[in-house]
Amino acid sequence: MSLKIQLSRAFVISLICVIGFGAIALMIGDNAIAEFDRSVAAFIQGLESPPLTQVMIFFTNIGAGWPVVAIAIAIMAFLYIVLRHRKELLLFVAVVAGSTLLNEILKHVFQRARPVVHRIVEANGFSFPSGHSMAAFSLYGVASFLLWRHIPTAFGRVILILISVAMIALIGISRIYLGVHYPSDVLGGFLASGAWLAAAIWFYQRYQEKSS
Repeated sequence: MSLKIQLSRAFVISLICVIGFGAIALMIGDNAIAEFDRSVAAFIQGLESPPLTQVMIFFTNIGAGWPVVAIAIAIMAFLYIVLRHRKELLLFVAVVAGSTLLNEILKHVFQRARPVVHRIVEANGFSFPSGHSMAAFSLYGVASFLLWRHIPTAFGRVILILISVAMIALIGISRIYLGVHYPSDVLGGFLASGAWLAAAIWFYQRYQEKSS
C-alpha cells in the first residue's frame, strides 16, 4: 500500500471518528441517547456475579494509573532498546500523553455527571468521555500500529490485534459494568481516541514522507 493511500486512510478515519464523537455529544446534550444508555447498561449490569465483578475490577484497575504507566514504559523500552526506533517512540509518547490531555479538556467542556445507579466502585470527576476508554484505545492502538510491521507472520499479527481489541473492549465494558460510566461515555472515549490516534499517525507518516 502506497504512503499516499495510508495518509488518506488515516485522515478519513480521523474525520469519521470526529463526526461520530460530535454526534454522540449532541445526542447527550439533547438527552436523545438516554434509552441507548439504559438498554446497554441494563444488559451488561444484568450479567453481574461475584466472579465477574472481580474480573471487571481487575480490568478497570489496569486501565488507568500506575498499571498504564508500567505497560507504557515496557512498550517504550522495547521500542527503544530492542527495535531502536526513536521516531516511533516519540509517536507513542505523543499519542498516550496527548490522549490524557485531550480527555481532561473534553471532560471539562462537557461536564457530564457520572451515573448514580448501580455503582459498584467509586469514581470522581466528570463522566464524558471515559478516561479509561480513551487511555486503553490510545495505548493499545498505537502499540499495535508500531509493533505490526515488526511481526513477520500473519498469525502473529492476528494475535496482536486480538489482544489489543480484547484489552480495549474489556476495559471499556468494565466501566459500564461497575456503574461509573454510561455506555455513551465509553463509545465517545473510543471515538475521541480513534480521532486523535488517526490524526497522530497521519502527521507521523507525513513527517516520514518528508524526511525520506
